[in-house]
Amino acid sequence: QLQASGGGLVQAGGSLSVSCVASGRTFSNYVMGWFRQAPGKEREFVSFITRGGGTTAYADSVKGRFTISRDNAKNTVYLQMNSLKPEDTAIYYCAASSMIQTGRRVSEYRYWGQGTQVTVSS
Repeated sequence: QLQASGGGLVQAGGSLSVSCVASGRTFSNYVMGWFRQAPGKEREFVSFITRGGGTTAYADSVKGRFTISRDNAKNTVYLQMNSLKPEDTAIYYCAASSMIQTGRRVSEYRYWGQGTQVTVSS
């Protein structure tokens, strides 16, 4: 089970951090990803982090502004979002995968959190 939290309303240029706590499984066995879905759009990849945290990847649209991290002792993955833009407005979902190919496709993740709303005002 994945529980995301930390979303909210922020002005453009501001920062926000979202987190996702996992329970019920061995967290460190999973690659963790963040995806987002804006109204009327498909769910899209944001970032992923490998089991030990040694490798991360980002969508071009967030590279340099967002940072993913994880704490396996706390079963938690984080997404720090800086320099937020109105186009970052979406529901943000965390997801877990036991094995990835690209790590960028929705289909590669088996477990999903319920999502947390991030709204960036202009």
